[in-house]
Amino acid sequence: MGDTPARDPFAALRAATPARVALGRAGQGLPTAPMLAFQLAHARARDAVHAGLDVPRVRDALAGEVLVVRSVAADRAAYLMNPDLGRRPGPDSPALPRGEHDLAIIIADGLSALAVHAHAAAVVAALGARLTGWRIAPVVIAHLGRVAIGDPIGAALGARLVVVLIGERPGLSAADSLGAYITFDPKPGRRDSERNCVSNIRDPGGLSPGQAADKIAWLLAEARRLGFTGVELKDREGPVPRNDQAAIRASQSFNTPST
Repeated sequence: MGDTPARDPFAALRAATPARVALGRAGQGLPTAPMLAFQLAHARARDAVHAGLDVPRVRDALAGEVLVVRSVAADRAAYLMNPDLGRRPGPDSPALPRGEHDLAIIIADGLSALAVHAHAAAVVAALGARLTGWRIAPVVIAHLGRVAIGDPIGAALGARLVVVLIGERPGLSAADSLGAYITFDPKPGRRDSERNCVSNIRDPGGLSPGQAADKIAWLLAEARRLGFTGVELKDREGPVPRNDQAAIRASQSFNTPST
């Protein structure tokens, strides 16, 4: 009788997560199959970063009036090399119609146009269904835009709140993850600590458009009621007390650049 193969103790764990765990080894390296899977995931992430946004495709997937602006970045290469170029609308962008809006929704390619193509229109539709009674500005597509481009766009539209839907930086487990950044009283100069983020919007593998819309709508309602977003506004937990300035300053000291 032959030896009975040992049961793989990590099989259940690998089945429950896309993370790379217990891959094994071949000599001093990885077995061939995990190495090829890693190289494929890396290639997909690189492709997502360099892929351009198909503006007509996104516009056609949206209902209602859609406006299109472009950042000051001349092309994708400049956009990737100098992130600040993606934070300002370009001089050739059309004038935006100012009004009294509760919310402006901006769609920007960020670092994964693939995520925008796959999920942005569904999130916009689901969010609109949950915000009955809100005065929502026309959706704006910001080509070669980053998170902070929502600040001047929201200010130009006269919006009290802005949501920027943007392709997140791809990882080796997901190249199509969408993020939503929420800012109260958008205007140039807002810090990242003054925003709330709902991340990993992708279905399957993350938040579905409906689940993301539930969370975003809740944060928007709380932001409108309280008059702020950012480190003071906690999802489902209430804001940090305004008199706890030490805690607020400590949270603000860990800012990171916008996507």
